[in-house]
This record gives sequence, structure tokens and C-alpha cells, in this order.
Amino acid sequence: MSEVGFDPVRIGIVSISDRASSGTYEDKGLPALKDWLGRALKNPLEFEARLIPDETARISATLIELVDAGCSLVLTTGGTGPALRDVTPEATLAVAHKEMPGFGEQMRQISLRFVPTAILSRQVAVIRDQSLIINLPGQPKSIAETLEGLKDADGTQLVPGIFAAVPYCIDLIGGPYLETDDTVCKAFRPKSAVRAAR
Repeated sequence: MSEVGFDPVRIGIVSISDRASSGTYEDKGLPALKDWLGRALKNPLEFEARLIPDETARISATLIELVDAGCSLVLTTGGTGPALRDVTPEATLAVAHKEMPGFGEQMRQISLRFVPTAILSRQVAVIRDQSLIINLPGQPKSIAETLEGLKDADGTQLVPGIFAAVPYCIDLIGGPYLETDDTVCKAFRPKSAVRAAR
């Protein structure tokens, strides 16, 4: 739930799927991303949503377009497996200025708690200009798990989700100050980087 006084944030969300983009089946990636981000962030959010096919050049062009449009964060869903049409990581790396391998490593660690086939996932994260771009899994349940991490029945964090590191990363590349709802996902920042409560 966004609150007054927090930095406004523009976020790019991209669902990559031949079948969903052609209307063969309903896209569930974009609604899942909007829902989770709307719960996790207190900032006023503006979404730039795209639904596109699994085509390398189209994906790369879309990522560049969103970064150029001022999106501090761009999240993609879909196209990260080993199938012939899965080209999201290649298209993402093609537009990178810096690679951030820790995000993909942690996503696979989280998913391995559920399925051994998580080792087939090839998600990457990169920085382009002042934007962080992260490839997420294709299923809404997996999207939430990788962003939020794993908690026990009492709500104690067992495995940190990747989003805990996103706000500080965006701080470091000159983006807006992201404020998270700790009940969904608590952002981690060094004490020196924490903005005083207003």
C-alpha cells in the first residue's frame, strides 16, 4: 500500500511468452508481479507492463525501452529454462553494463527447496545505466517464493528472498529509495544507508 512522502517509483514488468502474447492462454505473470510489488512496497508505484513473445531482439529492445523510460527496476518473467525458445537470459545479458550473479544463485537456492529441476533455471540479473533488471521464474508461486524467500509457520525467515537486497542495490546505482513492508519482505541496508523515518 503506497504512502505519501515516499519516493515515487517506476517499475517495468515484462512477461515473456509466445503463447500468452499470442492470446493462446491468459498471462498470469504480469498480475502476479503487480500484486506482489503492490504488497511489498510502500512507495507510490507506476508500472510499465509489456507482454511479448520469446524473441531475443524483441526482449532486448523492450528492456532498453523500459530503462530509457526511467524504470529503476525491471522484472521479467518467463523464458529462463533450457528449451530452444527460452532466450530471456541471453537477451538480458546482451543489454547489460554489469552482471549481478548473486540474484540468480539465490533464486536457484530457493527453488531447489521445492524441485530438483530448479538447476535447469537460468535466471540472471544485470544493471543497465541506473536500472536493475532481474529475470524471475514463470510461475506466480515461484515468483513470490524467490522474491519473498521462505518462512516457517511462525513467520521466521528461513531463506532470504532476493528482494531483500533490491532496495540497497537501487540506492547504490542512484535510484529512488524503496520502502518495503516488513511483513512481506524486509529490505536489508547497512545502518549508514537507512533513511531516517519521517
